[in-house]
Amino acid sequence: MTYCVAIKLDAGLVFLSDSRTNAGVDHVSTFRKMTVYERPGDRFMVLQSAGNLSISQSIRELLPVEQVKDPEGGEPVTIWNARTMFDAARVLGQAVRRVHDRDAEALRASGVEFNAALIFGGQIRGEGMRLFQLYSAGNFIEATCETPYFQVGEAKYGKPVLDRVVRPDMPLAEAAKCALVSMDSTMKSNLSVGPPLDLVVYEADSFRSDKLVSIDMANPYFRMLHTSWGQKLREVFDALPDPVWDDAQAGTPLKVQEPQQRPLDKVTAQ
Repeated sequence: MTYCVAIKLDAGLVFLSDSRTNAGVDHVSTFRKMTVYERPGDRFMVLQSAGNLSISQSIRELLPVEQVKDPEGGEPVTIWNARTMFDAARVLGQAVRRVHDRDAEALRASGVEFNAALIFGGQIRGEGMRLFQLYSAGNFIEATCETPYFQVGEAKYGKPVLDRVVRPDMPLAEAAKCALVSMDSTMKSNLSVGPPLDLVVYEADSFRSDKLVSIDMANPYFRMLHTSWGQKLREVFDALPDPVWDDAQAGTPLKVQEPQQRPLDKVTAQ
């Protein structure tokens, strides 16, 4: 399994992926889940993938050469000549469908479902940044101000911190820190997610990025974040008052259940 997260902000985009792949408990491998497509000064795009590794690798192989029809009757659209990120996402969706048409039936005959989840985002000159999540059918949704991030893979462990912290106007450095905390929380709770991690930070309207880094457990910043986050969580938890049960005790009591409410199931030994 894997975990990928991407965040769209006013200031730019943040992408973070792990690289662990499991094929059974005794076969753990490392494969990169993130690919950067860049033409400096013109376009910058990032693809992240989760799900069946053979499917996602096939999609990544097809994407640079995949084409879709131009609705205006011009030359076929590729990710390299697409005028908008929406058109580039259509090209990616077509690549997903092409791999599905080729492999899905054979996979199903072997008891394997066609499983791919993708995040695709970036910026093409002439429009603002955009971020999409694509599904196994090649269809997609787009991030909004109300939902400024996407996750694929083992999403549940890292979601709470994103929900509490991410906002569109936050600085890129804070968003990168939040993504790393989200990843650390996921790695703590799920052994199928692990380093090295790939982090890309893109500044709006730059059409390039020099903030691309691979992070392993020896990375000083990530080690500090891993240790500090656990300690600070414990300190905050310890600072919260314990629950009390009636008004006679200090603190804010839990309300005693009213008689008309359905009682809790309780078994008493005889």
